[in-house]
Amino acid sequence: MWTDTHCHLDAAEFDADRDAVVARAAAAGVTQIVLPAVGRENFDTVRLLAHRHGFAYALGIHPLCVGRAVDEDLRALSDALAEHRNDPRLVAIGEIGLDHFVPGLDLARQERFYAAQLRLARQFDLPVILHVRRSADTLLKHLRATPVRGGIAHAFNGSEQQALAFVALGFKLGFGGAMTFERALQIRRLAQMLPAEAIVLETDSPDIPPHWLYRTAAERAAGQGSRNEPAELPRIAQTLAELRGLSLPELAMLTSANARVALPRLA
Repeated sequence: MWTDTHCHLDAAEFDADRDAVVARAAAAGVTQIVLPAVGRENFDTVRLLAHRHGFAYALGIHPLCVGRAVDEDLRALSDALAEHRNDPRLVAIGEIGLDHFVPGLDLARQERFYAAQLRLARQFDLPVILHVRRSADTLLKHLRATPVRGGIAHAFNGSEQQALAFVALGFKLGFGGAMTFERALQIRRLAQMLPAEAIVLETDSPDIPPHWLYRTAAERAAGQGSRNEPAELPRIAQTLAELRGLSLPELAMLTSANARVALPRLA
């Protein structure tokens, strides 16, 4: 049984066939899925989806969404965390973090929202799900200043030193579709050498498609889709199993157990 620790099931890409996506995931053995919010506007959406399908959810403000967020959104997050603090399906604060890749973003504003959400994680004693995009060192700086109870560094693509720094702070690292590309040498090396207890699996659906779903910019412009979905997780996991010399059942057990350590309410 597999755990997809990161899926945006509420995304518009799934509006036409969301129930079928969930059914395909179950048929593939993906029995637990974590649905992170990205902003105030989808706090209720991910919560209701998680309850409808028996999944888990996280509440937070994504770094790519802080440009349109206001301080009232942080108060709304705090209020939602307080209202649902006893909901066993609320497993983390996320997706939060920093994005230093997309040009033109207000990095100081991102840091302010990130730091505020780390304080909420401490207040409500919840782990966090982190967006890490060329921002690992700054994320780590804030985590050392405001320690939280661990969580997941989602779609990790940093250095070995940065990876081990997250692990030392109690974090698991998320691996998904990017790992399936033969040219992703650094991600594959990390997937192979990190401690086994440090790794969780994710799809980031509908994003980060594995190599067999990838479409070039020209193909996408021509209308060919590249939507990822949770049912792809076992095939994505095959790459990790080969890198680490594990069977798929062993890997499913290992990574699902790691997810429950990272997000204890999953248990």
